[in-house]
Amino acid sequence: MLDPTRIKELLHGGWETLSFVPFRSGITAHHFVTGTPGIAILRYEPGAAAPLHEHVGTEMIVVLEGSQTDEFGHYTAGDVVINPPGSRHSVWSEEGCVVLLHWAQPVHFIEP
Repeated sequence: MLDPTRIKELLHGGWETLSFVPFRSGITAHHFVTGTPGIAILRYEPGAAAPLHEHVGTEMIVVLEGSQTDEFGHYTAGDVVINPPGSRHSVWSEEGCVVLLHWAQPVHFIEP
């Protein structure tokens, strides 16, 4: 039997002890589950951005720390954003942020 992955105090910096790898310029990731579906924590440095992309499947984001913005709004710690299949947006974080991300299918980047 496999043991569950547990992260204590995730909302109070529990993510800080995780190992992160480069994802995009200014964004690093810790992958809990890779593939489809996937679960990760993304850490945006101040000013970092993810370019325009389309969601092939549903994606859920929980902002753990800081804030991020897209064409639809500004999201702060505690906010949950659910992007449906076929939706498109770019994401940026002026102050930096940490988000928990769950995706049903990998996104398709429209811009490099």
